[in-house]
Amino acid sequence: MRLNTLKPAPGSKHRAKRVGRGIGCTWGKTCGKGHKGQKARTGGGSPPGFEGGQMPLQRRLPKFGFTSLKSLKREEVRLSDLTKLKTTEVDMAALHAAGLVRGNTKYVKVIFDKAIDKAITLKGIKITQGAKKALESAGGKLA
Repeated sequence: MRLNTLKPAPGSKHRAKRVGRGIGCTWGKTCGKGHKGQKARTGGGSPPGFEGGQMPLQRRLPKFGFTSLKSLKREEVRLSDLTKLKTTEVDMAALHAAGLVRGNTKYVKVIFDKAIDKAITLKGIKITQGAKKALESAGGKLA
């Protein structure tokens, strides 16, 4: 295959319709556009998104994302990240000190990602069921 031999697939390209060539071709005089009006003119028609004067959808919708204030106070921490901490008792202060959560975080939930082998005690932190099973099987507990 060479660049100078490339061509479109057969039947994918059509000849342009030649309009305005007299009464014998069906597309004479008004060229299939009817009589007068905005759509009959050169460059006529409404712009994309125009809804006849009604406020268009793209102007009705908000132009930037919405961030829930709840999401700014809540975070998730992986179970395997807790094994990297030096302490075995984990609470909010330990997570803040280790840099696992932001400073304004009030609620943390531990989620399961893989089994651990370190016994950890959680204080005042929520935990998913899968993470709880993995924590208790490693000898950890909830306080």
